[in-house]
Amino acid sequence: MDKSKRSFLKPKRPLRRRLPPLQSGDRIDYRNMSLISRFISEQGKILSRRVNRLTLKQQRLITIAIKQARILSLLPFLNNEKQFERAKSAVRTTGFRGFRTKKQ
Repeated sequence: MDKSKRSFLKPKRPLRRRLPPLQSGDRIDYRNMSLISRFISEQGKILSRRVNRLTLKQQRLITIAIKQARILSLLPFLNNEKQFERAKSAVRTTGFRGFRTKKQ
């Protein structure tokens, strides 16, 4: 191969196999909170299939389990703890500011 053609080839990286997010013995169920909590963001949103690295069938089952857990109040619909803290500190007191009145 010429040196000019070699520059276009990408260097090969060693492939690193990632562990699957679900083990073969894991049961996708609304009561399995340790499993379900791995697929929810800090804000309480369901993570996408791309982020989770799940199959389509697994993602559907996870989504159904999360929604059932939310309905049964095992999981919150939203996780607003950080917003709550920010809202408490941002509360302003409204008081007399000493506005001047126009002189006539």
